[in-house]
Amino acid sequence: GFLENVAVGNEEWNPWEGDEKSELVASRQRYEANLKMIKNARSHLEQTSLKVQIWGKAAIGLYLWQHIFGGHLQPADVTAQWREGSQKAGKTYFSFITGPSVVPGYFSVEAENVVLVLNGREKAKITYAAQWLHYAQTLIQTHKIQHVAVVLLGSEQCNNQWIQPYLKRHGGFVNLLFVTYDYALVNEEDIFQWPLGVATYRNFPVVEPSWSMLHDPRSHLCNFLGTVYKNSSRETLIEILKQDGLDKLCWIAAREQWQPQETNESFKNYQDALLQSDLTLCPVGINTECYRIYEACSYGSLPVIEDVMTPGDCGNSSMYHSAPLQLLKTMGAPFIFIKNWKELPAVLEKEKKMSLQEKIQRRKKLIEWYRNFKAWMRQKFINTLENSFLPSDKG
Repeated sequence: GFLENVAVGNEEWNPWEGDEKSELVASRQRYEANLKMIKNARSHLEQTSLKVQIWGKAAIGLYLWQHIFGGHLQPADVTAQWREGSQKAGKTYFSFITGPSVVPGYFSVEAENVVLVLNGREKAKITYAAQWLHYAQTLIQTHKIQHVAVVLLGSEQCNNQWIQPYLKRHGGFVNLLFVTYDYALVNEEDIFQWPLGVATYRNFPVVEPSWSMLHDPRSHLCNFLGTVYKNSSRETLIEILKQDGLDKLCWIAAREQWQPQETNESFKNYQDALLQSDLTLCPVGINTECYRIYEACSYGSLPVIEDVMTPGDCGNSSMYHSAPLQLLKTMGAPFIFIKNWKELPAVLEKEKKMSLQEKIQRRKKLIEWYRNFKAWMRQKFINTLENSFLPSDKG
């Protein structure tokens, strides 16, 4: 009678059903755990599924490696013939080589993916850059490497037409181009704007913010150490500072001729000026973007930027509409932008009234912003390479 009572319709009662169910759940869990393990193993493989070798044949390579990537180089000696470093980031293992001994054909190519860091500033540099591109092209043709990206110190007038034929979109072999200044062809697909950074060719260091850098009062309201070209806005700047006696409150050292190489003394002077000034004046040169902007950020001295376009072919791109300095502006740089140096006295008046506490907050904000900016550029660089170089699962 017991069995009859529990038989509902045609469904037979199964006393083992509970066990079967839990066995089913257990095997399902085992299956999922296995899947997870396989996935993890795969993602572990993927984690270093890309090997990229960076050939640093222009000083901005050091900004990329040491400042943006926070990477180290062996030997530490900046005059060494050969320097190298490596680090893992994202799914990618990066190695970096630089120095005069890195010559086409005389070093081992250790990855299928290469980032070439080149200088395209002037004719002689372009000739040298082209030799490296032809070497990379040969390696592609002989299947020694698969992908090439270029980080280019572009021309200050944005005359970078010479690189166009090398790009994949024009029938060349270069997958990605990261280029300095407001190059109008930046499209965020295969051409990206890249920051100029600090003057690594003058061995500007990676600066670690100290307590005193953030908290100590600074002896100067502002600084400008640089070349004053005839009939330039820099002349106007110096005149305005002198008119109101503001040059007494600022660290001003003007010279008439540009000097590419710093002496130890002039370089120390420059670093002291950044460290001892609340503001760093950044007048336009051949381009609005200059090393001084990034160097000031390193020392928590707020850049005051002459926000005007310089002559040439730089300007807005299809992606950005705030040239000059569209990359910095897009990233919300907390700088003071002015259109004319006549606005400077008002800026300095306001500066005089600021409390040390307010200045400390501003320094912290600036240094934090700059740190985030470098981290963002690093992430963007890695993501762009991975998206372009890793095989996609789209079938």
